Amino acid sequence: MVPLLLVLLLAVILFGIGFAVKVLWWVALVVLVLWLLGFVMRSTTTGGGRGRWYRW
Repeated sequence: MVPLLLVLLLAVILFGIGFAVKVLWWVALVVLVLWLLGFVMRSTTTGGGRGRWYRW
């Protein structure tokens, strides 16, 4: 009975990790797209140069 419970626990843990990794990949993809859009669509300054698009 104990080995069966250990196998079930391992399956649940691996499923949870796989789901979390998949969600993190989608989050990383969204952040990358937003970063690229911010980089491409940044406004110009009065001198004609490109301004910073981030607020650090």
